Amino acid sequence: MNFGTPLTTRETPAQRAQGELILGFKRLGAVTKIDTLFQQGALKARLPRPQDSTLCEAVTLNISGGVAGGDALDTTVTLAPGAQVALASQAAERIYRTPGPAARIRTRLIVQDGARLDYLPQETILFDRCALDRALNIDLQGDAEFVGVETLLFGRQAMGEIVESGSLRDQIRLRHDGRLVFQDMTRLEGQIAAQLRRRAVANGANAVAGLIIAGPRAAQKLDALRSVLNAAPGIVAGASAFDNVIFARLLAPDGASLRQCLISALEVCRERRKLPRVWQG
Repeated sequence: MNFGTPLTTRETPAQRAQGELILGFKRLGAVTKIDTLFQQGALKARLPRPQDSTLCEAVTLNISGGVAGGDALDTTVTLAPGAQVALASQAAERIYRTPGPAARIRTRLIVQDGARLDYLPQETILFDRCALDRALNIDLQGDAEFVGVETLLFGRQAMGEIVESGSLRDQIRLRHDGRLVFQDMTRLEGQIAAQLRRRAVANGANAVAGLIIAGPRAAQKLDALRSVLNAAPGIVAGASAFDNVIFARLLAPDGASLRQCLISALEVCRERRKLPRVWQG
């Protein structure tokens, strides 16, 4: 019996998430208010009630539920003179495995004279065989102040996950009045787990963070920051000051111990201001 010619099956192309977020803030009297809000695609922003009346708090979120290969997410944040903002992410960002192109994430932060930005995204979790191309560009002007943190978790240790292989290109550039004053670049290709075990790379750490403090008062916080880092159990860290910038690198065996250390370090860097509520869960 002949039932006719079988239907040809076609491979459905993978859907790619796109997102663009543009935020602008300005100072009105003693408070900072949102001035520009453009959100498109997967990227959104929320403005919760601030815990500190001198700050405007903003929380970003990716409604696609994670980042996959080929996704493209672009964020631009601008602070007008005198504005004070704490910018956090709603949750940890997950970078999933992909057989195809890398996910691309671009973030630009512009902090004008006399403004202050606390850039506080939660952790980025990398999954085995992920591919991520990420860039953070920070432009400071005049007496602007900046505190920022970026955290990478190579798998979830509580779930027994190991990032055996993948691709990571991660770069941070900080400019002051157009002059490049700091650049940090990380590139891991291929056998990531083996590379992390190397002493000169991460010495076996599965959680890594970079902490930046910039502005005319930055160097004054170096001793207090080093005291916090040196007292944290299980953390290997170092901090250096140069050209009105402090940069600290932190290595930890897991995300929980790293997060606890970062909370203590951020209290010092942010002069005891309360962290956004999304960090307190």
